[in-house]
Amino acid sequence: MLIADFHRSQNFQEGAMELRHLRYFEALAQTLSFTKAAERVHVTQSTLSHQIRQLEEELGQALFDRIGKRVSMTEAGETLLLNIGPALRQVDAAVHAIRDSTQAVSGEIRIGTTQSFNIRLVPNCIAEFLARYPSVRLAVEELPALQIIEQLQAGSLDLGISYRPDAPAHDLWFEQLYTEEMRLVVSANHPLAHRRRIRMTELHGARIAVFSRQFSTRQLIDDCLQAAGAEPIIIAELNSINAMLELARCTDIAVIIGASADTGDSGLRFLPLEDPTPQRTPGLLWQRGIPRSMSVKYFATVIRRAVAKGKVDGP
Repeated sequence: MLIADFHRSQNFQEGAMELRHLRYFEALAQTLSFTKAAERVHVTQSTLSHQIRQLEEELGQALFDRIGKRVSMTEAGETLLLNIGPALRQVDAAVHAIRDSTQAVSGEIRIGTTQSFNIRLVPNCIAEFLARYPSVRLAVEELPALQIIEQLQAGSLDLGISYRPDAPAHDLWFEQLYTEEMRLVVSANHPLAHRRRIRMTELHGARIAVFSRQFSTRQLIDDCLQAAGAEPIIIAELNSINAMLELARCTDIAVIIGASADTGDSGLRFLPLEDPTPQRTPGLLWQRGIPRSMSVKYFATVIRRAVAKGKVDGP
């Protein structure tokens, strides 16, 4: 390989070719006139000529034959034009989509979320979203999972942040975000606090507090206890995660809560459960067949990004 060819190859690999080179090339290929092409892309003829020469040097081939004032394309030029056309149209479409969507991010988003996500995940995502799109109004309702499903089906909500429905809901679409294990939470002074993990059967006769029956997670816990043949003594049924954690901290009562509720409180121990391990699947819910606004799509993206970055640090 000649030294000049080597340098051209290196420049190409390092990405010296820019989008403007291809746009200038396309304009000249379509007009076969430096004057008309320069007018189309709003540059001087000398600038256009210089850019075309740069592109030819990087590719190592002539793209145009210049005979006097007459310009014609070479075989290499024809090949390049055939292949860059679709790519340039995709770039144009993407740019227009961004401009249009930015203007369309407005109005109101009606969100239904379970208590688990409304402690940290949803508020953090709202803060990030409103920093970018301050004109959007968000109406957030904290609801049990079953009510979120009902209101989505009734059209009262645009987006749900909850768990996979227990029963198939063919008119709803569920997008899984991650899988979460439930934990047995006890105070640092509890007899089980030193354990690394707890088998569900060991909860037979134990004093525990659980979610009230309006929450789908309660059914999950009941099913796992039944599968293990365990019958704990249910001291209390609560509908507040914070209340359950405080109860565990101040008494010898154990509670069963999602692992993401662990904020590092030194007064509590979060112990893995097994045989079986209660698991739930958080995700996004919305109606099938209903067009979603750009605002809803963008907020869903903020949620996905937060989960991907591991910012699910609330229960």
